[in-house]
Amino acid sequence: MNRWLVHHEAPSPNWNERRLPVSMVVLHYTGMRSADEALERMRDPAAEVSAHYMIDEAGVVTRLVAEDKRAWHAGRSYWRGITDINSASVGIELVNPGHEWGYRPFPDAQMEALIPLLADIVKRHGIQPANVVGHSDIAPARKEDPGELFDWDLLARYRLALAKPRLTMRLLFDNDGAFFLALERFGYDISDGRAAIRAFQRRWRPHKITGEIDGQIGALLFELLLQRDMGLDCADE
Repeated sequence: MNRWLVHHEAPSPNWNERRLPVSMVVLHYTGMRSADEALERMRDPAAEVSAHYMIDEAGVVTRLVAEDKRAWHAGRSYWRGITDINSASVGIELVNPGHEWGYRPFPDAQMEALIPLLADIVKRHGIQPANVVGHSDIAPARKEDPGELFDWDLLARYRLALAKPRLTMRLLFDNDGAFFLALERFGYDISDGRAAIRAFQRRWRPHKITGEIDGQIGALLFELLLQRDMGLDCADE
């Protein structure tokens, strides 16, 4: 870790030992009224929550848990066959009041601090763009963060996350079951079907979140799976 990427150290007691190698980054919003409130909660032993890093709206990066330790940010979650996401991931909390307290866009300073931090993490751990995900991707029935206002396209321009496919068609799967099998194959937990659809839409079509299958999200999913089968969702060697 380059020291210049972290501005403050605020150690949290809420961690334990990893049981898996790091293969993912999970992005969150804090969903609390202030950065101080979020920091206090993530350092409270009684809360039993934490993250490796927090970035406030001014772009100040605080480290709470060392990357070689298992921070407690993902909760009950699943992605591409992994159920112990905390063991397999680095968690980054972005200060934002979230949907409960007045959800708003993520400021440029915050995103500008995230980019080099994320780039450093994915390079050191060899994390593929397909495994840079939001909390809602790994816990669709429970979480909405970082939400529809998060700029995934910016991350994609730096090859730090998957780019949104360019669509030339609409595609309806033969039936809903076929769509859900494809969604599960891409990585999502489909035990709550509507929640999984909303999570997929929040990430890939954030302007229209319906929880319903349609030709546009069918085409998006098809293209993403095609890229995966062709190895295009991996970082360039």
